[in-house]
Amino acid sequence: MKILLTGANGYIGMRLLPLLLQAGHEIVCAVRDTNRLSVSPEVRAQIEVIEIDFLETPKKNHIPKDIDAAYYLIHSMSSSTTDFDEKEALSAQNFNIYLDQTDCKQVIYLSGIVNENNLSKHLRSRKNVEETLKKGKAALTVLRAGIIVGSGSSSFEIIRDLCEKLPVMITPKWVNTRCQPIAIRNVMHYLQGVLGKKECYQDSFDIGGPDILTYKEMMLGYAKVRNLKLYIFTVPVMTPKLSSYWLYFITSTTYKLALNLVDSMRIEVVTKDNRLREMLNIQPISYAESIEMAFDKIEQNQVTSSWKDSLVSGRLKYNLNEYIQVPTYGCVFDKQKIQLSDPDLALENIWSIGGKKGWYYGNWLWKIRGWVDKLFGGVGLRRGRTHPDKIFSGDVLDFWRVLLADKDKKRLLLFAEMRVPGEAWLEFKIDNNNVLHQTATFRPRGLRGRLYWYSMLPFHYFIFDGMLKNIATQKH
Repeated sequence: MKILLTGANGYIGMRLLPLLLQAGHEIVCAVRDTNRLSVSPEVRAQIEVIEIDFLETPKKNHIPKDIDAAYYLIHSMSSSTTDFDEKEALSAQNFNIYLDQTDCKQVIYLSGIVNENNLSKHLRSRKNVEETLKKGKAALTVLRAGIIVGSGSSSFEIIRDLCEKLPVMITPKWVNTRCQPIAIRNVMHYLQGVLGKKECYQDSFDIGGPDILTYKEMMLGYAKVRNLKLYIFTVPVMTPKLSSYWLYFITSTTYKLALNLVDSMRIEVVTKDNRLREMLNIQPISYAESIEMAFDKIEQNQVTSSWKDSLVSGRLKYNLNEYIQVPTYGCVFDKQKIQLSDPDLALENIWSIGGKKGWYYGNWLWKIRGWVDKLFGGVGLRRGRTHPDKIFSGDVLDFWRVLLADKDKKRLLLFAEMRVPGEAWLEFKIDNNNVLHQTATFRPRGLRGRLYWYSMLPFHYFIFDGMLKNIATQKH
């Protein structure tokens, strides 16, 4: 079967892609930027990749006509607190225009559980997208899920951050709202199970795990699995905005995502029926087991995808190509180099930078910079990195975004997503003479930008010099 996979760079899409390939399907991945499809060369060779921004005017004959089925996995909740619903509506309309030019028979859409009349903006937008997709020529199958639990999912990472960092919590009353979490593995079972199944055409199904829990019970359940002591006290005085700031400063989430999540958390999300579970004979995974499975992946460094690698988790909103050519005019630089005695060691160190490994020198200074960045509305250091030693274009490395990661050519180029009065790049490159070049480029924005750069020069001198030397010599 020939399948169109939209949102192939997203948390769900990255998990679904290898499963569809293993099942023998022919996959066409639709992405906004072909340069940041974070898959191995082996997987890339097995798929067709087309570049589409569904927010732009559709083009004719851009998608292969012989598509049999399509997954619609596009969401914009993290990108805005105001107009994400308008973007989602436009995206769905343009998707229909594209797909109506093909022979597609089925569209599968992963939505949210909507069982109340008074919906949050997020859930109301998901419902509107369903109604839009129904107008397309292909039969629509809707899967409605609540909280998805798995390594790298935004919900799991928020709960993980809260429980691991705060043994005592003063929480708002929305923690008593009930929900029905579902393991990411079960979500994959459902997404694959409905593919090509005519009994599921023109129908919608709620999907969930076996446990109905409040958010408070979810956090206490996490603590129990992790053998943590956790005390939660609920107060009625925390407003949605205050709750959003609380999530933003304590966890790795963005403020926009936190605000939209808090808005949704006041709504109960519990499944109405289990028809699909019985139809597909799926064995539901408990909440406790889903946490254990997530940590199995984390501890084995096998996290397939993370919401943090999405572009909406940072300040870089456009194609990577717009930043990959490092400018020179109007820029200031810090250039350093060192002769390598072991270029292979240095290359492995470069590819392990950030996250738990840190930045090889003055990590406490990097942490302070991360705290300051978070204080001023930036991304901070909490995003970490998805893989300990693998890097793909588009990935996150703390408060940097990977623009180019070419291990064969021994070059790594990063773009700063921290709050700075300008634009900043950091590049590592090993030349043919085994010399490691480390270049920090800053394009200041006005006088304030130049003052920022020159005020940071003393710190740059020590940090960049120490980082370069340790990258060249530090053994794993």
